[in-house]
Order: sequence, then structure tokens, then C-alpha cells
Amino acid sequence: MAVPLLTVDLSALRQNWRALAALSETETAAVVKADGYGLGVGPVATALAREGARRFFVAVAEEGVTLRKVLGAGPEIYVFSGHMDGDADHIRAATLTPMINSIDQMLRHVEALPGHPFGIQLDTGMNRLGMEPGEWAALRDIALAQNPTLVMSHLACADEPEHGMNAFQLQTFRDMTDGIDAPRGLAATGGILLGRNYHFDLTRPGIGLYGGRPFADAAPVAHLDIPVIQVRDVAAGESVGYGNSWVARTPARIATIAAGYADGIIRAMGPKAHVFAGDARCKIVGRVSMDLIGVDVTHLDDQPETVSLLGHHQGVDDLADAAGTIGYEILTSLGARYARRYSGG
Repeated sequence: MAVPLLTVDLSALRQNWRALAALSETETAAVVKADGYGLGVGPVATALAREGARRFFVAVAEEGVTLRKVLGAGPEIYVFSGHMDGDADHIRAATLTPMINSIDQMLRHVEALPGHPFGIQLDTGMNRLGMEPGEWAALRDIALAQNPTLVMSHLACADEPEHGMNAFQLQTFRDMTDGIDAPRGLAATGGILLGRNYHFDLTRPGIGLYGGRPFADAAPVAHLDIPVIQVRDVAAGESVGYGNSWVARTPARIATIAAGYADGIIRAMGPKAHVFAGDARCKIVGRVSMDLIGVDVTHLDDQPETVSLLGHHQGVDDLADAAGTIGYEILTSLGARYARRYSGG
């Protein structure tokens, strides 16, 4: 193997979708934005559709066009950014459902595509996307008369179950939507785990499908194996990598592996991160450089041909913790140079 191998376990993806779907009695959709969280929207969405997902969410209309080519006619594709200027042709041609975020978007949509399906996104306190209560009150009767296919909002702190913002947003969402006939949705992965009060008519798991927190029972989906290029002996007092940032206190054997920050391995994780040779944990030493990383293999009996950065021993959130970031960034940063293999499709 000349380049790192990223294996995407589609059976684990489907297992995670089933597990999250089983936690609610409502319909379960799937969020596949950012190229299926970096894992390839074609194989990811196809596997989820085969498992039973019939509604999908993307960030922008262009992603929706790509997804429609993958899924074909039938499944509903929602666009979080709504109906942006210039989106009408994409929305029409790919039969997308924009989540309308403002009065301006509502006017743009009904003028450009009268009668075309749409959803409504409400801001219940996150202050990111959606109509605030006053704006919604002004538009509510007009919008509901045109039969939106979904009215939704987004929780800001769902990964912290005890955070008071969750209950506040739930009550705000109820205040804004109780009594309407349209289907409602509030919960992504974290919201699903908060319990049935948050589920309404549709849940839309994202990160939990791909093996990330806060879904602690998620099966790992991304597996990354990196080839070893060279192993060398380093004497006590010698350094490894740029800036002499790691110095051997005792004689060591250091493997140089074929990946770096150009492959989405975040440079900041270097001092705290590990890889695995089989079941043996091996510390990364020195700085993560563009294409290469040093790994301490002194304790191994045999020289490994490859090491694992992601997989059963270490998930996306373990790497995120080492880098001071979140699992979302680890997944969506996975590099274009990897050989990719899909299993369990």
C-alpha cells in the first residue's frame, strides 16, 4: 500500500441509523451534507436509502443537485440554507425542498417557484439560521396556507443534556409551532438522545451516523490505515521532526508514516495523539508535517507495515480530543489522497 487507506464501513453506518431510528417513534431522516461528512455522499446516501431513510438534508442547493443524481426520484432532499439568490434552477431541476429562513427567502421562493415544496426553519435561540419569533408571527399564516412539508429548528446545546438551553429551546419551539398541521422536527443526534419530548414528527441524525459523539453507542464507520515508509534507530539526545520538538530520552526506534496535515491530520494533535499497530498503542512523536509523521515503535517486537489512526481502537472523537477540536472537523478534513474502500454496502 503506497498511500493511506480509508475504509468506510457502510454496514456500521446503517447500524447506527437503525439504532438512532429505534430511539424514537417518529420518522428518521439523515444528514449527508459536506459530502456525507467527508466519507462520500454517493455510497453513504445510497446505503442509508437502502436501509429506509426517505428524507435527507444537505447544506446548500449544489449539494442537493449532486445528491439527487445519486438517489434518483423519490426521496425528499432538504436544503438547510434555504432558497438563496440564484438557486431556483437547481431547486426546480433537482426537486429540492429549501428550508426557508426569512421573509426575503419566502418571497423569493414563491415568486420564482410558485407551488414548489418548501419547509420552514425557525430560530429558537441559536441565532444562526431561521426566522425569529416576531418574523415568524408575521409570516406564519401566509406560510402555513401554502402547506410547508416541514417546520424545524436546531438545538444549540443538545450534546450537553443538562444544559438549560435545551429546555428553553424546546418550549420556544412549542410556543412557535403548537397547533400547526405541518410536520415538525427539532432533534438531530443530540436531540434524539434527549428523549421523546424532543422528537416531534421527524428526527434528523447527522454525526451519530458516522460514529461521533454524543452517540456513545455508535459503531465506528471510518477506518484509516497508514503505511510505514521507514524505521530508524534514534540515539538518546537526538530529535525527531521539525523544530526539535521531540527529543529521545533513551534509545528509540521511530517509524515514519505516510500521512500528514495535507491529508487532514490536524497538526495540533501531534503531542497528544497515538496510532495503533495491531492492538499496541504507539505515540506520535515530533510535529505532524505535511506528508509525514513520526511514531515511536520501540516497544514493538516486529516492524509494522501499516498503523491505524482511525478504527475500533480509536475513533474520531479521540483524535478530536488530541487536537482540541470536534469529531466533525476530523471527519470532514479527511484528505483526497487516501485510497478509499467501501465495505458492507
